[in-house]
Amino acid sequence: MASVTYDNAERTYPGADTPAVRDLNIEIGDGEFMVLVGPSGCGKSTSLRMLAGLEEVTGGQILIGDRPVTHLPPKDRDIAMVFQNYALYPHMTVAENMAFALKIAGVGKAERTERVKQAAQLLDLENYLDRKPKALSGGQRQRVAMGRAIVRKPQVFCMDEPLSNLDAKLRVSTRTQIAALQQRLGVTTVYVTHDQVEAMTMGDRVAVLKDGVLQQVDTPLRLYSAPVNLFVAGFIGSPAMNLLQADIRDGHAVVGGHEIPVDRQAAALASGPVTIGVRPEAFRVVGAEQDGIPVHVTLVEELGADAYVYGTSGVEGTPSNIVVRVPAQVGHQKGATIKVSTDPGAVHLFDTASGHRLSA
Repeated sequence: MASVTYDNAERTYPGADTPAVRDLNIEIGDGEFMVLVGPSGCGKSTSLRMLAGLEEVTGGQILIGDRPVTHLPPKDRDIAMVFQNYALYPHMTVAENMAFALKIAGVGKAERTERVKQAAQLLDLENYLDRKPKALSGGQRQRVAMGRAIVRKPQVFCMDEPLSNLDAKLRVSTRTQIAALQQRLGVTTVYVTHDQVEAMTMGDRVAVLKDGVLQQVDTPLRLYSAPVNLFVAGFIGSPAMNLLQADIRDGHAVVGGHEIPVDRQAAALASGPVTIGVRPEAFRVVGAEQDGIPVHVTLVEELGADAYVYGTSGVEGTPSNIVVRVPAQVGHQKGATIKVSTDPGAVHLFDTASGHRLSA
């Protein structure tokens, strides 16, 4: 196994004015599960394909272990790719699909059969080895694609949105299987997804990209609890963080005349308008006589253990929709108006002009 290093890696397409990926610097540890996440067009798939050798690196370098692979052909990089569309050969059986790369590499038939058998046991595919891909479900085809990568025993797995063709329920179960399998195998894995929930639940660390630029790379918990800028704050979390425009007055954030308590040390760093971020679970409903932001309830999502209250405030500086997580037993009704506030330690403070985080 091996580490992966992006060292100021860059990819500029011919005729383009700006790089698709710019000055990418990531150190991925040996055996680590790293997820690249971001909106469409952010450069995450390009970054993965640069590692795999499917896209030219026009600046910087990429290393696998201590070996520069920037200009090596894909076959010499010792990586295995799992694609979004599975890329299975329709005329071959499951066993033949899984063994094909080994056959091309000149691995003997006995060893090919043994490796396929071991991978099939790991992936619960033993009963499907003689079937063609058309006779399999989407989830089974995805597992075959995984098996084809596993039998090669590569140094690095590259996975490009492998779950995007599956239905919602199957995605949840399969992502758990992939994460558990990767942990068992201990193979360094770079995984691309646009689904931030998938990223947060699978990755040891997550790298967030926007417009080809790395925004933050950290553990899922740190991304959630300490986003470095407004983009990461708004992108990570489902439902998204509530972002409110505010001014700092006497150590408090003032939103449309309503005071929101914030960390005073962070407030002291503000030199102009700020944006405060509050997670839905960090809001609390307060009494009518207390100061808080009024929220007119438009929708209540009952989730069993708790509920999400969606509403509008009409207060200057607040977003068009505010989301508040509440205990399911409270039973807020559509059309009602509630007041919400929060605690200073639960508020994220950002400089509006730069987008950078002010709070610790």
